[in-house]
Amino acid sequence: MQICVGIDTAKTTHWAVAIDENDTAAVDGLITDLHGLGGEVTIGLDVVGSFARFLEAMLLAAGFALRHTPGIAVNRAGQGFAGGERKSDPRDARTIAELVRTRDLRPILPDDEALIALRLKVGRRRDLVQDQTRRIARLRGLLCGIHPGLERALDLASKGPLALVARYVTPGEIRRAGRARIIAHLKKTPHLRGIEALADRALAAARTQRLAVPGEAATAELIRELAAEALDVRTKITRIDQDLEALLAAHPDGALIRSLPGMGAILAAELIATIGDVRRFASADAMASAAGLAPVQRQSGKRAGCRRAFGGDKTLKRVFYQSTFCAVVTRDPPSRAFYDRKRREGKHHTQALIALARRRVTVIWTMLRRRETFDPDRKAA
Repeated sequence: MQICVGIDTAKTTHWAVAIDENDTAAVDGLITDLHGLGGEVTIGLDVVGSFARFLEAMLLAAGFALRHTPGIAVNRAGQGFAGGERKSDPRDARTIAELVRTRDLRPILPDDEALIALRLKVGRRRDLVQDQTRRIARLRGLLCGIHPGLERALDLASKGPLALVARYVTPGEIRRAGRARIIAHLKKTPHLRGIEALADRALAAARTQRLAVPGEAATAELIRELAAEALDVRTKITRIDQDLEALLAAHPDGALIRSLPGMGAILAAELIATIGDVRRFASADAMASAAGLAPVQRQSGKRAGCRRAFGGDKTLKRVFYQSTFCAVVTRDPPSRAFYDRKRREGKHHTQALIALARRRVTVIWTMLRRRETFDPDRKAA
């Protein structure tokens, strides 16, 4: 007899058949109750990693088979039961159990230390990059308000311009400092190139504006603060990139994935952190479906066809799409030939990239299953 159990996970309380607090004694009690059910027990969890990692570890250590039931699937499946608009944790736990019983869900496998480290580093880097994007946008807006010529002249996503506006912002400050003092300031920041040209652009922008905008001093102070923060975050991101390089070198899948053109260190790390163990995916089609790259059938009456999927793991889809774009731009011969063929068939740029990304899913899945590096002369499985 097969027993299916659904657990709605949370930070403080897990709901299964009954309420159990999220501590060792309570989860031990739940495990004892599950063993008492008899038969082969399969458990579904709606959250993987994060605050559910402790629960995962205890259930896996107890020998249970775990399945991942994504939250959106639980939400939509729950609408098909009586009282579909109602929402409660016990009801979600029942829905999860029904999904485990009726659907072929991807397994949750134990993670090793290297994978957990990669996942944490990748998540931290993603947060820093997102915050940095907002910070640079805010900095651009403030600078454009008081010194638009300087904002046009500088690429504030680069290290040199950030070092400049971390000290000199307003037209008056730049004119008073002069070329020699600005260059001396920029030389304090290591590994900068084109310092003289940067100083000349700043002085040229400052000479074209003689008006002092109201609130200029307060705005300039905030700009200097944001620029200093941006420089500090760039250092942190660089350090994380170095850590990811080391983790990839030690990971058994790192060299395999990076052998595929377009898969740099960051994209390879994000791919490993997202898919975990390739055994979670029974086929390349399953991985493509998880990434939202498999065509979706659309048939009604006499009309039949396929459309592009809008679901799937957004991170996984972005990794495959970006790596595909990189391979095409760098003119990797097999990738470029496939892309050009799709364009000749009438597909526009995005459609051709998606088609190539789907093909690369099969290539990566095959490489990982066979433990072989990329061979451009071998046809995809």
